[in-house]
This record gives sequence, structure tokens and C-alpha cells, in this order.
Amino acid sequence: MHELTPWLALIFRRPGRLVIGGALILATLLAGMGLLALSGWFITATALTGILLAAGVQASLNLYVPGGGIRFFAVARTVARYAERVYNHDTVLRLLTDIRVTLFKQLSVAGRKRRTQLRGPQWLSRLTSDVDALDTLYLRLIAPTALAALVTAMLLVAAWVVYQVELAIGLALVLIPAFLVATVAVYLRTRYLVYQQTDARERVRTDVIEHIEGFGELTAAGRTGKHAALCLRQAGQINRNEARADTRTGWNLGLSQVMVNLAVVLALWVGLALFQGGAISGPMVVLLPIALLGLQEIYSMLPDAFARLGGTLASAARLNQDCTAPAQDQRTDCKAPVDRDHALELDQVTIRFGDHAPVLSHFDFAVQKGQWVGIIGSSGAGKSSLAEVMAGLEQPASGTVRHIPAAYLTQKTVLFDDTLKANLLIGQPDASDAELWRVLELVAMSDRFVHEPAQLNTWLGSMGSQLSGGEARRIALARVLLNEAPLLILDEPFTGVDTHTRASIATGMKQWLEGRTVISLGHAPEALPASDRTIRLS
Repeated sequence: MHELTPWLALIFRRPGRLVIGGALILATLLAGMGLLALSGWFITATALTGILLAAGVQASLNLYVPGGGIRFFAVARTVARYAERVYNHDTVLRLLTDIRVTLFKQLSVAGRKRRTQLRGPQWLSRLTSDVDALDTLYLRLIAPTALAALVTAMLLVAAWVVYQVELAIGLALVLIPAFLVATVAVYLRTRYLVYQQTDARERVRTDVIEHIEGFGELTAAGRTGKHAALCLRQAGQINRNEARADTRTGWNLGLSQVMVNLAVVLALWVGLALFQGGAISGPMVVLLPIALLGLQEIYSMLPDAFARLGGTLASAARLNQDCTAPAQDQRTDCKAPVDRDHALELDQVTIRFGDHAPVLSHFDFAVQKGQWVGIIGSSGAGKSSLAEVMAGLEQPASGTVRHIPAAYLTQKTVLFDDTLKANLLIGQPDASDAELWRVLELVAMSDRFVHEPAQLNTWLGSMGSQLSGGEARRIALARVLLNEAPLLILDEPFTGVDTHTRASIATGMKQWLEGRTVISLGHAPEALPASDRTIRLS
């Protein structure tokens, strides 16, 4: 259970909301049990009164008090149920926000080694199914389990006080095992099976996505049918394992319900004995048994929740392992250059990935403030690795990196499935529309959007799918140019941009970034803006 420790700590950061939400669930349960028990008492009392009157025995019954109580419980149950659903779903959404924000913060400090261990479909599982397994942990598992134990204890105390000690002890001997059967026993019987199911679902999801993405290659290789058969076999095994888990859960659910019914029979049997002895009235005989029947509502929720607990633990373990960077792999705060005239200093920097040979070894590099530097080299020379180290996204194997605040244009163009304006404002959140149009004009993209009906609110699509590669690159460049950081690191800034447009943008950048430091990286000098000096990596 230690896998859940960091996530439970996150959930319990909102104790007030959890207590109120639990109280609303408890009010709903008690109102339902009260309605059931009082209705049974009222029906029994009415029947006995009628029998006595038919036998010529004088009898009376106050219809208004129990009738009012029944109406109260009916209305209270409806209101409490509605309030509980609204409040607790809002709580779950808040918990989901906490989990996602915490998760993204952890991912943001993880180095490339951690981020590249998983493929896209695996990250999809982390950010969807694994997070979903945690965000309902309180509402599906914690609250129902705690309230089931509380309501059971309340009924046992009521049996002790109102009826007799022996009845309370007998009910405890039946209800406590029923509670354990519906919780611990279900978890023990399904944990390994469900734990493995989580990994199996991720594998089949990965294979299906790769089948779709690589359908052309599979068709060309004549492997489409075999790969599809593999996916079907995996899906079939998952379905069979789910059926096994559901069968085990169903047996435990049935056994727990039988044990609750045994508690009802025991309460009825002892109640009849007490009635014959004159210890309680006739209507009181059915009050406790019918209240015990209300336990079935909450006990029926427990087996399914505990059957999923193994999968929740698997999800928590994977998130802990893959999304929490070790101390040596985390980014550290940027150190200021020793020389105040320098914007960037690299001292004896070595860049190495795993056990491979160093990409760069004992690299010394310094850039004066306001200087424009170009770094060129062939593919694999280490340009992008150097750029990530300079930007602080990666830690070197050895050496020291110092620089002033920087903005970084990555080699890969990343645009969000949002409007043009929303994508640009990431670079400068308080930029005005006029500033956005000016930077679009600088990167030769203003004409592209000025004729669009939505203009700045034009939707760019997933990863900028509504744009060509060169257009998307220029939007990404514009976003970085909006940033007011005194140091800009631009990795392949003009990818997909024609020569004429590239020259126009480079000229405009000189005026826009006057006084700021620019380090640009590319394959050749002509692919970069004019620089004060150029370094070639070999």
C-alpha cells in the first residue's frame, strides 16, 4: 500500500471537503435506512393495531408522528443525495486538478532520460487511465469503506442499547466477517490478477496505436493480419482475466450479502424472543432487522471498489516510478555567470547519455551579453543536446553551466490544440493584440491570419495540424520572440522556411532583439541569422 502514500497525502490536503463530503454520504445512508426502518415499523404497528381492533381489543396509533418522520426521511434522502453528488463530484474534480498539477510538475523536472523511457501510448496511459484510477480513490474506496464501518458500528451500538448485549455480540460475529469478505477478501483474491491487467491493457493499447500509425508499413511488409491477430489475442486474454476477476468479486459480493441477511434473521429471531418476554413491543421487532437490510446498499459498493484496488496500486506504482525524477536527475536552479559581462558560461562540460561515448567532452564556452553566436554542425554532432544543456533542461555529466534567464526554441515544433492567440501568449502572457500582430508580421505570418474570419482566435488544431511545417515553425519562433528573456537559444529556428522568408525574418529579428543575446544552432551558417561569431561542432 506504500505506493499510494504520496497520492493519499495529496488527497488529504483538503480535509474539510473530505469531511463534508463524507457527512453528506452518511446523511444519505442514514436517511435511507431511517426511511426503510421507520416504514417497516409503521406498517407493522398499523397491522397490529388493526388486528387488535378486529379482535375487539381497544387500541390506538398516532399516525401523524411516524407519517411525518417517513416524509422527512424521504425528502432528506433526496436532498442529501443531490447535495452529495454535486459536492463530491466537485471535490473529485479538485482532486483531479491537484493530481495533474503535481504530476506535471514532476514531469517538468524530469530529465530527458526519464521522459524518453516511455513511448507515446505509454504516456497516454499514464495521463489518462492511471490518473483516473487515482482521482476517484476517495469517492470510490476511502469514503464508502469508512462509512460502512461507521454505520455497522452504529447499528451494533443500537442493538446493544435498545435490545440486548447478546444480540449485539451475535451481530458483530456476523457483520464483521461480512465487512471483511466485502473488502479485504476481495482485494486478496483479485490483487495480482488486476495488477497484471493494468500492464496488459497498456500493452494492447500500445500495440493498437502502433498498428494504426504503422498500418502502411505493416501492409507493405504483409504483416497486417498477424499484427492484428496479436492485438486480438491480447484483448481476448484481457477479457478472460476480467471475467475471472468479476467472478471472484461476484462470489464475495454474494457471500457478504448472505451474511448481512443472516444478521437480519438473527435480529428478527432474537427480537421475537424479546417480544415474547415482553421486553420490546411488536413494531420494535422489525425495526432493527429492516435497518440491517439498509446495510446492503453500502456493502454492495465495497467489493467492486476493492477489486479495483490492485489496479489502482499498479497505476500509483507506475506514476511513482516513471514520473518522479530522482534527485540526481532533476533540474537545478540556474546559476548566474561569474563574469557579469557574460550571458552564458560553460566550464568543462561533458554531455553523455547512459554508457555511450560522450557527445561533447570538456567543453568550454562563454558568450558576451548582447552577442549573437551561431553553432553549426552535422546531424549527430550534439547541437540539440548542447542546446538543452545550455537551456537548463538537461544536466551535463560533468562541468558547470551558468547563464542569465533564457528562452528556448526547441528543435521540435510544439503547438497546442488551441487558438493562435493562446499559443502566442505562452511566450508573453500579458502581450497585447497589437504586440501579437507585430511579432506575426516579423515572422511573415500576419497575412496568413489577417484574412481568417477569427484572426487571432483561429484554431490551430492538434500540434498545429491546420498549418504547414514552415508556418508552424514560424509560430513557434514568434512565441519565443515574445518572451522578454535577455538570452534566447534557438535550435533550428528556420526549419521549413524558404530562403527569401528566412532572410526577411532574420533582418527583423536584429531590430526586435536589439541588445539581447542570441545563440542559434543549425546545420549551416545560411540556416541561421547573421552572427557575430560562429562555432562548428565536429
